[in-house]
Amino acid sequence: MPMWNPWHGCHKISAGCRHCYVYREDAAFGTTTPSDEVRKTQSFSMPAKRDRKNNWKYPSGTEFALCFTSDFLLPEADGWRKDIWDIIRLRNDCRFFFFTKRIERLAQCLPDDWPEGYGHVAVGCTVENQDRADHRLPIFLTLPIKHRLIVVAPILEQIDLRKYLDPRLIETVSAGGESGKYARPLDFNWILDLHRQCRETNVPFQFHQTGSYLIKDGRMYSIPRPLQHSQARKAGLNTLL
Repeated sequence: MPMWNPWHGCHKISAGCRHCYVYREDAAFGTTTPSDEVRKTQSFSMPAKRDRKNNWKYPSGTEFALCFTSDFLLPEADGWRKDIWDIIRLRNDCRFFFFTKRIERLAQCLPDDWPEGYGHVAVGCTVENQDRADHRLPIFLTLPIKHRLIVVAPILEQIDLRKYLDPRLIETVSAGGESGKYARPLDFNWILDLHRQCRETNVPFQFHQTGSYLIKDGRMYSIPRPLQHSQARKAGLNTLL
C-alpha cells in the first residue's frame, strides 16, 4: 500500500503525540528542518502521476494511506488541501484513507461536493485515552463520512468505547501500542477489553501493533520493531469482515 504524504511535519497536541514516530524518524535520519515545520513534499501529486505511455503510474484499485507523516487537517495545509481533494476526486478509481487527531476541523476542510462523503475515502479518528475518546468521538459521529473507523493508538489506558460503537457508523476499531525506545507500555488487558466491547456491539476489531513494551499476565515483554505487527496478529483477536 503506497504512502502518500503531500506534506510533512506536525504539531503535538495531546498525550498520544509525546513520542511521535515522525519526530523520532526525522531525528534518526538527521533531518535538518524541524519536525513541527509543515512543508510540501515532492510527493504532492503522487496519485496523479502518469508513465511514459500516459497510463496511471498507480493503477486502478490502488489504496493510498494519506498523510501518515503529518495530519491531513493541519491548519498550515489549508492552502494546499483543495489540490489534494482535486486529485482524490480525479482518482475515484482508487481508495484513500487518513487518520486525524483534529477531527473537529474536518467540517471546515471538506470540498463543496462532499455532502454525504466520498465513497472511496475512509476517515479514521485517533484516540489514545478516555479523555480524547470522549472529546473527539461525539464530533466524529456527527460528521458526513461514508467509511468511518476508530484508531486507538497509541493506547495509553483502558478505554470504554461502548457508547460510540454503532455498527451502522463505525466500520472498524483498530488498536495498537506505542513504538520506540521511550514507548509507554501496552497492557494486553486493555486490548482484550476493546476486543470484547467490539464483539458485544458487532463492530469489527483489529489489533494492529503490540508496541515496544507489552504487559501480559503480569510480565513485561520487549517486542522488536519488526515483530510488533506480526505478534499482534498472532493474538488471534482480529475480527475484520
